Amino acid sequence: MKEFILDGKKFNTPNAFYKYAESLFTFGLDWETGRNLDAFDDLLRGGFGQHEYEEIIRVTWINFSKSRERLPNKFFEDLNDILEKSEYVTLEKYNREKK
Repeated sequence: MKEFILDGKKFNTPNAFYKYAESLFTFGLDWETGRNLDAFDDLLRGGFGQHEYEEIIRVTWINFSKSRERLPNKFFEDLNDILEKSEYVTLEKYNREKK
């Protein structure tokens, strides 16, 4: 299972998150992905160069509490829900770096 590290220290706004997610879950695209939660959900489903379409992946969200502090509450909650409910994602959350 492929693992992707989502680091809460690397983004502090929704737009910064979308750029970060694009760099994490895509490779070799000659276009920019959407900057919304539906587009992020699509990235998790795969097929954008980092993992195959509908391949199950592990997302390890480190510095989770930093994300909670820095992002707007509604955006953070929606983002968390998408990750927790995705049938293609096994999610782990850590409040610091994973050891």
